Amino acid sequence: MISLNRRLFMKSAALIGCSAAAHPLMTSITFAALPTDNRLVVIILRGAMDGLDAIQPYGDPMLAKLRSTVSVGPGQGALDLDGFYALHPSLGPLMPLWQKGELAFAHAVSTPYRDKRSHFDGQDLLEAGTGNDLPIDWRVGGWLNRLLQAMPQATAETAYAVGLEQMKILSGQAAHMGWAPDTTLAMSPQAQMLLDHVYHDDPLFREASRDAFGIADSGIETERGKGPTADAMALGAFAATRLNETARIAAFSIAGWDSHANQGKVIAGALDKLAAAILALRDGLGQNWGSTTVLAMTEFGRTVRENGSGGTDHGTGGALIMAGGAVKGGRAYGDWPGLGEGQLYADRDLMPTRDIRAYAAWAMRGLFGTGTDALERQIFPGLELGSDPQMLA
Repeated sequence: MISLNRRLFMKSAALIGCSAAAHPLMTSITFAALPTDNRLVVIILRGAMDGLDAIQPYGDPMLAKLRSTVSVGPGQGALDLDGFYALHPSLGPLMPLWQKGELAFAHAVSTPYRDKRSHFDGQDLLEAGTGNDLPIDWRVGGWLNRLLQAMPQATAETAYAVGLEQMKILSGQAAHMGWAPDTTLAMSPQAQMLLDHVYHDDPLFREASRDAFGIADSGIETERGKGPTADAMALGAFAATRLNETARIAAFSIAGWDSHANQGKVIAGALDKLAAAILALRDGLGQNWGSTTVLAMTEFGRTVRENGSGGTDHGTGGALIMAGGAVKGGRAYGDWPGLGEGQLYADRDLMPTRDIRAYAAWAMRGLFGTGTDALERQIFPGLELGSDPQMLA
């Protein structure tokens, strides 16, 4: 049976759950109401998106020298953005947003997390919004929940969690509830490879599992639509309905970014889902899209050099994707560090040039008027806000 019908469920208290780096059914969506017309959507990309593939800096000559099978630039089908960066083909549906000034990105960003490169720890740090030098205490919640606590006039009317996992980014003192849509059975390529390995010596289970996921990947109609892209569209569409009503902050996750092998297939499918979710948000929000900022964030980037399996390994610097009518789009933000000798972090990763939390903080300041002191001390403890990137229109 390809689709799983999940019941709609609502809980009046915040749910505390643990991160799951690559579980195919663990996506979450959360909401909170604020007395403002501005809207913020945070999409957590679980599994470490390769920003160098999603937004390809083909103008740096070292990229083509360091990668041969991972797509590089317009010559490989990517869409030129500004003569230096190119958009991955699977993000092509978002090109009209770039042309309208409603899509932007920042390269060479990261959380303070360094060197250990664990999905679980990296995601926890991303959602907690703290630094490496501070223990993660989920009793004080994630950074979106602390934003609500820093706004005395805010009413945290609702918060929702989709699937089996709760979004820690909005956990905390602000109560929230859960919503589970019909969910298609879909696994990331890594999860499918793991099952294939486990069942390798058992022909019955091996062939049955391959057949099942072959049907899911092929886009055969299920009760809800066509596979994981339809699921991502459902998340975006449902978020839009809530944001059109009383909710002003939404967060949900998209999994499937861990591209250790066969990155071409892995990232293409994940980017398809991201593009579908963003376009569903835009379509569902209608005129409210003009007051919306979307931030798509991942726990860390991936190695600059591809590995022997046609993939990339856990890295450091990555990319932040921004969308929405409130975004000053059609441009790249941040400082490009280069990919040449002596320019990489630990001689393997893209060198971070700015804390990704700073972009989120400046978005909060612009959308909700959140004060600098609250941003640097309460919401993102230890953050140095730095100069305004002027990312909002």
